[in-house]
Amino acid sequence: MSPSTKKLPTLRVAACNVAPVFLDKEATVSKTISLIQSAAANGAQLVVFPETYIAAFPVWTACTAPIDNHDLFIRLTEESLYIDGPEIEILRQTCRDHGVFAHIGFNEKSHASVGCLWNASVLIGDDGVILNHHRKMVPTFYEKLIWANGDAHGLHVADTPIGKIGSLICGENTNPLARFTLMAQGEQVHIRKNYDNVSANRTRAAAHCFEAKAFGVLCAGYMDKAMRDFLVKHDPLCAETLDAAQQGVSLFLDPTGAQIGDQVCGQEGIAYADFDLNACVEPKQYHDVVGGYQRLDIFNLTVNRDRQEPVTWKSDLGTPSSNDQKRRAV
Repeated sequence: MSPSTKKLPTLRVAACNVAPVFLDKEATVSKTISLIQSAAANGAQLVVFPETYIAAFPVWTACTAPIDNHDLFIRLTEESLYIDGPEIEILRQTCRDHGVFAHIGFNEKSHASVGCLWNASVLIGDDGVILNHHRKMVPTFYEKLIWANGDAHGLHVADTPIGKIGSLICGENTNPLARFTLMAQGEQVHIRKNYDNVSANRTRAAAHCFEAKAFGVLCAGYMDKAMRDFLVKHDPLCAETLDAAQQGVSLFLDPTGAQIGDQVCGQEGIAYADFDLNACVEPKQYHDVVGGYQRLDIFNLTVNRDRQEPVTWKSDLGTPSSNDQKRRAV
């Protein structure tokens, strides 16, 4: 094999800089399907959607007092998804039908509580299999009014035919231990979902790409006129804040932190870029922070990736009754 022979894949990535159909999960899922179809037709192998794209980012928590938006929280819970629900199944089928990978942000409901939500994301394979399911570990600032703490179960890098794919949600990219956990699994493509704060997001993403020697995908949500008008009608006092807010940007970075490919900002659209993962190799010679440039004899990181549940069940002693057996079978 000659030295110039490519050993790692090249892939085409699509970042959807789009708005949801605000607080309407069915319509937003339909829009998601259409965008996956469009991106696949343009040769994308990986299609990325914004933070809590289905069915909304709860931006109202930054604009109005909590006591004034209980109705929006109730509406959000109604329009959120179960990871094992029919909406996720439809999206899995779409990926399978079009042979693409998709990374989708959504508001996730809990089977244990009617009022518990997580800021979640799911990576679906081109065969429709869920490759990773992540819940944001710590909601940021006012997000604590909406979402519960997640866990480290989703700090997982999926080893796929198009590369080793990892992700973090918005402010999680500020957590160096979370980022190192992904680096240490050989991450080659890092997906970061965000909503606004263009400068901060660009800086954090570039830092991770440089340290991990990985490609980066920044996928931002978009606030369209329908969302803006809905929120202003709900509380006219939030108009000034919303109108002054900076729209997010969707773009791509290479393993040096330099920007590549398309960029979409201030409008709906799909950005595209091509990643040649062979470009991840050479920079490792300078700073391989999980290999030769790390002192593993000095530093040690332990990560608890257990899924956190409200109850841990232990097996009953003795022979279960017939009713117990029936319940367990269900």
